[in-house]
Amino acid sequence: MHPVLFQVGALKIHTYGVLVAAGVLLGLWLARRRAPQAGLDPERVWNLGIYMVLAALLGGKLWLLAAYRDYYRDHPREVLSLATLQSGGVFYGGLAAAILVLALYIRRTRWKFLAVADVYAGPLVLGHAIGRLGCFAAGCCWGRPSGAAWAVSFTDPYAAALVGVPLDLPLHPTQLYEAAANFLIFLVLFRLGRQPRAAGQIFGAYATLYGAARGTIEFFRGDPERTLLLGGQVSLMQLVSLALIVLGAWLWLRGERQAAVAPATR
Repeated sequence: MHPVLFQVGALKIHTYGVLVAAGVLLGLWLARRRAPQAGLDPERVWNLGIYMVLAALLGGKLWLLAAYRDYYRDHPREVLSLATLQSGGVFYGGLAAAILVLALYIRRTRWKFLAVADVYAGPLVLGHAIGRLGCFAAGCCWGRPSGAAWAVSFTDPYAAALVGVPLDLPLHPTQLYEAAANFLIFLVLFRLGRQPRAAGQIFGAYATLYGAARGTIEFFRGDPERTLLLGGQVSLMQLVSLALIVLGAWLWLRGERQAAVAPATR
């Protein structure tokens, strides 16, 4: 669509990078605003958010290298290529790295893990939604060929050279599917957060809803170099999505049980 937002001389400002940065900053701002409600220091929440973003960038890249290890083994110079460095990496790799940093950080601060995860769940999904708009602008993570009325065709040769998206072929706009799903999840989490919830329920709702959305959208993805399993019937991302759904459902039901027991113990 529009992989380059604007250009100054030889310097290209990519739309993807700008939107990802905007999503990150908006998410951090929102997390900082929500911190006092959870009894957390806003400045520490902001700083932790920065650490998690940096970890997510590294984790996403490492998962990308692992997923395409055969390609990078045969083309080692591509590890530090412009396309690889500009890539956002694999979202679940970034999420895993961010959660690891969160776990290490709260050990030092003695914060409660689930309470902090609840604070970041809404900002995370909102930032991810905005980042997926950047993904659409760049052409990455494209969908399968489609005859639907809402199918889109990419036409920019620079996008094809940068991420490999096929040109002039109607495709499912999977980037927009995921952006829309994330915006809806954010609204659900915002509504849930307006009432007192047991620790972990907001993050549990996020995990269940996002896992279901991502697992479904994977059926419409068409980028060929994903990690496919069982003869191409499912992707690794779908298995991770299933694990997220199970984890999220457990956290939500755990909170419901705690809420049911609490009145009886008063």
